[in-house]
Amino acid sequence: MSDPYTLYTILDAPRITEKATLCQEKDNQVIFKVLRSANKAQIKAAVEKMFDVKVLGVQTVNVQGKIKRFGRTMGRRKDWKKAIVRLEAGQSIDFFQNK
Repeated sequence: MSDPYTLYTILDAPRITEKATLCQEKDNQVIFKVLRSANKAQIKAAVEKMFDVKVLGVQTVNVQGKIKRFGRTMGRRKDWKKAIVRLEAGQSIDFFQNK
């Protein structure tokens, strides 16, 4: 791929929440925070290369930043992109490996 990003910079962090854990157990999906400019093909290639798994599909969601109060002034958190990655049956990604 002749993209300006390497595959290792596309994935920012996994999202470890109750909903993400439920998706992983029920539908074999893993949720990541990714670069806002990344597309589905880049996300799929990055997950397959980094974790050595087979990806069936990728869904993306642009998440709007919340408006929050910082003292007396109102502020806003940054917008970010969430990727929901569906893995093939029998494949999994374990973020909490005991070594």
